[in-house]
Parts: sequence; C-alpha cells; structure tokens
Amino acid sequence: MEQNLKLNIFRFVKPVLPFYILVIFINIVFVGLDMLSPQISMHIVDDVLIGKDTTHLEFFLFALLGIGILRALLGYTREFCCDWAGSQIGMNVRKDFFTKIQTLSANFFDKMNSGELMSRLFDDGSNIWGLFTYIGMLLSEVIVHVSFIMFCMFRMNWRLAIIPSVSMIICAAIALTMEKHLGPVFESIGQETQVLNNTAQENLNAVRTVKSFVREPFEIKKFSIHNAKYYSLNYKISRIFVRYHPILQMFRYLVPIAILIAGGMFAMQDKLTLGELTAFVQYSMNIVWPMEMLGWLTSGFSQGKASIMRIDKIYSEIPQIQEKDGAAEKGTDIKGSIKYEHVCFNSETGTPILKDVSFSIDAGQTLGIMGSTGSGKTTLVNLLKRMYDVSSGSITIDGIDIRDMSLKQLRRAVSIVMQDVFLFSETINGNVKLGEKDSLLEEAVKKAMDDSASNEFVSKMEDGEETVVGERGVGLSGGQKQRLTMARAMSRNAPIIVFDDSTSALDAETEKKIQHTLNEMHGMTKIIIAHRISSVKKADKIIVLEDGHIAEEGTHDELLARHGLYYETYVTQYGENNG
Repeated sequence: MEQNLKLNIFRFVKPVLPFYILVIFINIVFVGLDMLSPQISMHIVDDVLIGKDTTHLEFFLFALLGIGILRALLGYTREFCCDWAGSQIGMNVRKDFFTKIQTLSANFFDKMNSGELMSRLFDDGSNIWGLFTYIGMLLSEVIVHVSFIMFCMFRMNWRLAIIPSVSMIICAAIALTMEKHLGPVFESIGQETQVLNNTAQENLNAVRTVKSFVREPFEIKKFSIHNAKYYSLNYKISRIFVRYHPILQMFRYLVPIAILIAGGMFAMQDKLTLGELTAFVQYSMNIVWPMEMLGWLTSGFSQGKASIMRIDKIYSEIPQIQEKDGAAEKGTDIKGSIKYEHVCFNSETGTPILKDVSFSIDAGQTLGIMGSTGSGKTTLVNLLKRMYDVSSGSITIDGIDIRDMSLKQLRRAVSIVMQDVFLFSETINGNVKLGEKDSLLEEAVKKAMDDSASNEFVSKMEDGEETVVGERGVGLSGGQKQRLTMARAMSRNAPIIVFDDSTSALDAETEKKIQHTLNEMHGMTKIIIAHRISSVKKADKIIVLEDGHIAEEGTHDELLARHGLYYETYVTQYGENNG
C-alpha cells in the first residue's frame, strides 16, 4: 500500500489556486492604484500649484477619491478570498493530518504522547493557516508593491532610485539573517509547546490521582519549569526582534529624508521638477512599509515553515501494520476457529514477550487464558486484532492467515472488552453503538445492555440510555464503566468475542450473572482472560502463560489434577480443602 511520506502542502493549495491567482491579480491592480496617487500629486503640484492651471483640478480630486473607494473594495475582496482559501487549506491539512494519525499503528502511539500530537494538530495547523492567509497575502503584496515602485522610481530618475534600491538590499539581508536566527527558536518553541500541552493534559486527566497523593505542589513545579522554558524561548524571539527590527524601522525615516535631500539638490539644479520630487517622496514613503513588514513577515514565514517541518515528521512515519496488496474481505462468513502456530513477539527494544506459543480453538468454543501480570495475556489479543504483528509464526482464523485479511473484516470479526476501560463524552447509547451508530439495531443494544447487567443502573438514570457520561466515563463507577464496555462488545454479535480481565471491577453477584450470560451465549468463539478461576473454569480449554510461553494447557479438571501453576492459583483463591 503506497504511503504518503510528505505533507506536500501544495496538494492542498491546488484546489483553491484560482482564489490565489485572483488575489495576485487584485494585488497588481491594488498596487497600481497606489502608483497613480503620486502621479496625480505630481500633476497637482506642477500644473495646478506652480502652473496655475486649474482646468483638470476637479478631475484630479475625483480621481484621488475614486482611487480610495476602489482600493477599499479591492482590499475587501482580496481579504475575503485569501482568508477563505487559507481557511480551506488549514481545515484540509488538519483533516488529512488527523486521517494520517488514524492510519498509524499501535507502536507509534507507544512512543508518541498525546500532548505532542494535539500541539501539532492545532498549534501547527493554525500556523499553516496563517502562512496561507495574511502572511501569504501580505508577502504577495510586498513583492508586487516593491516591483511597481522601483519601476516607477527608475523610470522617473534612476539616480534617486539607487537610494531605495540599496536600502531594500540591506533590509533583505537583515531579514534573511533574522530568519536564520528565528527558525531554530520557533522549532524549539514548537517542541516546548508540545511538552507543556502534554504536562497539562496529563495532569488534568489524572487530577483525582494527583489530589489523592497530594501531588499538587509537585505538578505545579513541573508545569512551572516547562512554562519558564517556554517563556525563555519567547523572550529569545523578542531579543532577536529587538536586535534587528529597529534597524528596519530606521530606514522608514532615513529613506524619505535621503530622497528629499538628494531630490532637493536635483530640483535646485533643474534636473527634477517640484512635482516629480513630491511624487518621488510619496513613492519612498510607500516603499518604507514593506521594509518594516519584512521582519514581521520573516517571523510568520519561519513559524509556518517550522510547523510544516514538524507535521512532516509525522507524515514520514510508516504504519507497521499494513494490508497486503489486493487484500480484501473474504466472501465467506467467519466462523471463529483460531490457531496460533509457533507465535513469537518481541517489543520495540527486542525484548521477547511471547515465545513459541501454539494452541488452537474451534469455532464456538471458549478459551480461558490465565497467567501472572506481564506473562503476555493481553499481547495475545493485541496480536489477534493485528494491533501488532507477530515477530515470527502465524495466527489464522478459519484457516486464513490474519495478515491476508483486510483489517476492516478482521477487527469487526473480533469484538473485545478491553482491560483499559474507555468511554467517550457522549450518551450511553452512543458509547455502546460506538462505530456502528447507523447500522446497529436498537434491539441488539437493549439485549447487550441486559446481558451485561448495564440496565440495572442505566434504567435508574433520569435520561436512561440518552444520559451523557463525562469524559472517560466520569460520574460512573469502575464496575458500571466495565459493564458498558461489555455491552459495547456484546452488541456487535461478532463471531469472536474477547474479555480481557473484564470482570475485575465487578462485585461477586454481578460477576456471577455475567458469567451465566457468557455460558449461555452460543454460536461465537469466546476468549476469556482472567485472574479469577471462577471466570475460566467452564471454558473448553484453558492455557496458563508463564514468562511468555504456555506452561500448562487443558480443562479445569485436567489442570487441577496436574497440581501445577493453575492448581496453585486455585488453592490461593479457594483453599486446598475446597470441594
């Protein structure tokens, strides 16, 4: 599958290119009108004030008024076109970037924190929006403006035109030097923004833990350290501006004065009329503002460029999990038989997590998985859903290697109740229907709510299933959240359903009800990962993991008879003499 390894910002510009062409055309007309004003002023001075000819005075005055009105209309049109086109680019960049993030595999999120991604999505997205709105518009205007003015100046008097030409070269050199210094600092500011966002987000997500352990002073200190770094970098930006920007501003006063002095000498020598000198001074004052804008435009351009580079780093990431070329959904329905053959899996650092794991389960059977924390139980499930790929060996469903299946079909075939419970900030019904809002029937939702014992507490809520739960399920107990995630998995009626330690937060009575429901569920393959014997003892097959490999395998009675790890767990939970 071909991967887009670069942001390629111009593919977002292409659809709105006609608007930018219109903006450039408007800028040409807009600046052309600016060039007319000094010419009219020249005629007013030479013909009316000095020549005493008032024949065309009324025309000159109305021309100046018309230029003002036309400039206002053109300015509005230009602003609208540029803002609309830039907003389209910003919106599409964010959308495409978010889509790119969704294609990345679990190993990417293992090493990338959410605060950094949020910063790149919003802060860098805003900088790119700015680059293609006011920064781009003003940069275009500056280029056209300077080109027109320099043409008019050289046309009128090439000797006087040397003064602004030299000034522009000096200002350009200063702007390039400033951009060279600003670029790395803006890159550092972007990185520190990510750290600052992540620190704040992490603290807010864990606010109850922070308060429980009285960590407020520590968290405030940690945030203050990063905030101070952020302040220091912005202060560095200010120092760069203070160093260079006053020099650019100095030319605002020096250029008109130098032209007035030199032009005055030419006028006294009759090499320049007073009207021409007036026009030249006006031109020189018009060329001053682009000199001032160079510093600000350089800053905005550097910021946008740094944002594109940061986002481009994400685009260079290649998903570890990819569909094979031509992979498609199989025509036959998935029955649910599963087979692991010599499966090995190593972490990103090369640490072995699963070592030569082999087992099989027929469609419709129940598999229990037990083992100590860190033995690889959850990894087995992550491999089944291709959150990661096996380092060696193979996993098949109905005899088909899962790497030959489309990810869409595979992940819809395996419904899972995660160990890490997560609810979105929306209605209970919306959380249960997650991903299937348009296709999942209400009858399936209600049955899943009953089977997971969720209706016991949802029916007591004022708005029932339309109750909006808080972020990450705030307002619900751990058991209630776990039951809703079970309802989410059960409602799919998938051929394979996985319960990853899903009853750990439930009371004994509720667990017993759900265990009974699970035992009565037929026509699907069930995988139950648990620490409690009661959760897996009725499974058709139980495997016990130890240090990444299968230590024991069999039924409940067979494993008890062996007096191994399973038996030791049983004795710990029930006592040796329990019948």
